[in-house]
Amino acid sequence: MDLLSRPSKMDKVNKKEIITILSKIEDMSRGKDIYSLGIVTDVSINENNVQVTLEVESHRAKAFEVIRTQVENKIKKLANVTNCIVILTAHAQQKSNKMPEANNEKAKKSIIVESNVKTFIAIASGKGGVGKSTTAVNIAVSLGLEGLRVGLLDADVYGPSLPRMLGVSGRPRAIHGDMVSPMSNHGISMMSMGLLVPDETAMVWRGPMVQSALTQMLNNVIWGDLDVMVVDLPPGTGDIQISLAQQVNLSGAVIVSTPQDIALLDVIKAMSMFEKAGVKVAGMVQNMAYWKCPDCGRVDHVFGKDGLSLEASKRKIPLLGEIPLTMDIRQASDTGTPIVISSPASQQAKSYREISKQLIEIFKITRVI
Repeated sequence: MDLLSRPSKMDKVNKKEIITILSKIEDMSRGKDIYSLGIVTDVSINENNVQVTLEVESHRAKAFEVIRTQVENKIKKLANVTNCIVILTAHAQQKSNKMPEANNEKAKKSIIVESNVKTFIAIASGKGGVGKSTTAVNIAVSLGLEGLRVGLLDADVYGPSLPRMLGVSGRPRAIHGDMVSPMSNHGISMMSMGLLVPDETAMVWRGPMVQSALTQMLNNVIWGDLDVMVVDLPPGTGDIQISLAQQVNLSGAVIVSTPQDIALLDVIKAMSMFEKAGVKVAGMVQNMAYWKCPDCGRVDHVFGKDGLSLEASKRKIPLLGEIPLTMDIRQASDTGTPIVISSPASQQAKSYREISKQLIEIFKITRVI
């Protein structure tokens, strides 16, 4: 038989088949497939060996490993593919400050802006009204008081309350085109949708818009070098929680709850969600644990006793602290001066400071040099 007419051992790999596969793999945090988003930067075929290159922002690299493995496994299943290697690369955000040329002056070069956040900690709750945001603010400020560079991201898009609690107002300053600078107070850098829309405006957004808002607060804010970023999640187990787990490498989550049984039902759901997302629950905070009468000293367990602490013990998760129900915490939050600043010698402030010290130990947080 003529060598030219001899059939090959294996048909060539069809590039269109590979693109079809890539077009069906969704980046859930962006609500589109990775091919149309431009994450796929190269598809090369050498005989029957395939190499795909994916490119994402630097802070998403570790979290995107799940999708990298998914792409590799799906392409390997094609009949004519001998082997497939998927390379994941990370890059800094590139933003250009475009200016019209005048007097033959060259346009300004693109400015590369990169934020380096060492540790991401999510503050979560199964249900609303348990004091999650108040806890997030006081933990963030307490971490700052320990000498760390701290960022605070208000991911509760529908109910952004952190600007009021941190005593911040006004609009973020625009820098380098569509990049903005975070607002700061009490030594903390903070970004919230509450700084971008009027207080009376209701955020009537569907999932993709909420995911886009979270992405912009991560990618279009010049956070700079941070030792830790505290993320105040909305209550429940929805789009934002899933998006955050995909977009950043969460070091772990802290769950805040009152002791009552109704709240604990939602705590279990939140823990299940983090488990499925591969995020470690590093500890729990029992908020509004008790009320102590300032006159007679009597202690009342308004929301039940030891519910969360028993759940934490059963699951072998550290109970980081118990915060009493007091008017001082509420007043401090309303006035924009967290209680760890307004009343540093109070028992409540000491509890928040102790929680932050435990988190530093659990996550091995050190100061960026």
